[in-house]
Amino acid sequence: MAGTNSKESIEKGLAGMKVALGQLNLEGVVANAEKELKLLKNTRLDIAFTGVSGAGKSSLVNAFRNVSDYEDGAAKIGVQQTTMLCERYPHPKFPELTLWDLPGIGTPEFKPKEYLEKVNFSRYDFFIIVASERFTVNDAMLASEIQKMNKRFYFVRTKVDQAMDAERRKPGFSEAQTLEEIRQYCLRNLREEGAVDPRVFLISSWHLNMYDFPPLQKTLANDLNDLKRPLLIMAMPAFSREHLQEKKAAMEAVIWKKALVSCGVGVIPIPGLSLIFDIALLVSTMKDFCKAFGLDEESLCNLAKRVGKPVGVLKSAIKKTPLANQINPEFVKSLTTKSLLCGSAMVLEEVSDFIPVLGSLVGGVNSFASTYYMLTGFLEDAVEDAESVLAKVAE
Repeated sequence: MAGTNSKESIEKGLAGMKVALGQLNLEGVVANAEKELKLLKNTRLDIAFTGVSGAGKSSLVNAFRNVSDYEDGAAKIGVQQTTMLCERYPHPKFPELTLWDLPGIGTPEFKPKEYLEKVNFSRYDFFIIVASERFTVNDAMLASEIQKMNKRFYFVRTKVDQAMDAERRKPGFSEAQTLEEIRQYCLRNLREEGAVDPRVFLISSWHLNMYDFPPLQKTLANDLNDLKRPLLIMAMPAFSREHLQEKKAAMEAVIWKKALVSCGVGVIPIPGLSLIFDIALLVSTMKDFCKAFGLDEESLCNLAKRVGKPVGVLKSAIKKTPLANQINPEFVKSLTTKSLLCGSAMVLEEVSDFIPVLGSLVGGVNSFASTYYMLTGFLEDAVEDAESVLAKVAE
């Protein structure tokens, strides 16, 4: 197992805990860690997608959920209006994230305030307003009404790949110039309809690694609070090394908290309790890591369909971590090797010197050290495998 094999990396990882222990006693820090983890687990994020019929709302919902348009549970697609009600689509791996496919807004008698009341606007954290060609007065009016209600909204122009294919046949084609022309056309539409300082993201639901999907993800994450941001980062598909590193950072932020909870259980004098708890915690957390990086059977199959490669080719890039469905107590127990013991001992030694109050709790610190080392090492391996899958996709 790769991971925290240097004093520098251990100190960096434990920095947050050192700060916390400087403000509270161990019991208070453990209680806070449990509270923060529970808040993260129970946090919900609701994203609304709206726009005229045929704009590609449903396909975009499916892309956000990393599912194909025609599989079971996917948002219904079609050129005719298929969404007459607010359709709810939980993320298949992170159900705390729900995407809502709202009724179309293309009718002449459209009234934005009444529409928002009808779709229960207070339910959503933000709105994505979708168009496939040009934005209309209805889009601008809806955005204005959303802004009055202190909610965020984002304009997304879909089906950019189709527009690029049509333009590519023309002599003197320039991708950068064509994208800028599409962007300026959309901005001009919105300004003419009264939108103030609009920003438009150009998206292809079938090529999420291209155009503006990565900056859209980053913008959405940056606009969320500290509780909801990790959920979005964990759930969204990753198509760049930068986004993989963002996922890694979000997971690193909870590792020491989980290790602290393990420590709290480790000091309870009940034989076998700490071991049972630690194994369950490691299994669930490692599964979440794999799902976040797309290292599970379903995600790999969907990615293979999207990029037109055999799923076996993508799986061949995974060398260090099992798929999510293969992680079980037996796998975790198999990691208890000499290297793990050495690594845990390194963490334990650093903790004893770095954070003396924790080092004095022998039973707890053993649980802390093994949990911290195993999760950090597993995370490093998962990131490396996810990068290898991205490299295989790009071949």
